[in-house]
Amino acid sequence: MVLEKSYVSFFSKAAIEDIKAENTKSVSLFNISTNEIVFSIPIKDFKFDKALMKEHFNEKYLESEKFPKATFSGNVSGFSKEIKGDQSVIAKGKMTIHGVTNEIDVPGIMSTEGEKATIKAVFKIKLADYNIKIPQLLWKNIAEQVEVKIEFFYKTQ
Repeated sequence: MVLEKSYVSFFSKAAIEDIKAENTKSVSLFNISTNEIVFSIPIKDFKFDKALMKEHFNEKYLESEKFPKATFSGNVSGFSKEIKGDQSVIAKGKMTIHGVTNEIDVPGIMSTEGEKATIKAVFKIKLADYNIKIPQLLWKNIAEQVEVKIEFFYKTQ
């Protein structure tokens, strides 16, 4: 299945100011026969409320010139194409952010209807796990982990 529409966001609760951003430019494939999933999120396409936040995010933290995308490659367990409606699933695989790859398990909900499928998940990413450093001066501005939300809408090819 190919991605028809995507929505990725992250939220960081911090003492001084919350940080949130959204991205609708992801690409993804889901193989409904093998339950394999891959996706890629272009880092520069995150939209922020403030231009300065976007600049700092791209230049100081995610270094998007050097590491232009975040990727995931793995399998969705707990999903059966025979079952219609919502199914609790876990995507298990390799997430690469900021040039660092980690094995992760992401719980989510997957649903199918006709020729379409949707996967939704909310999970936390620890910045230190991906070698994303918070300068000592800004430790109150940025949380050590961020909440990530994904919603992918697929259709058959």
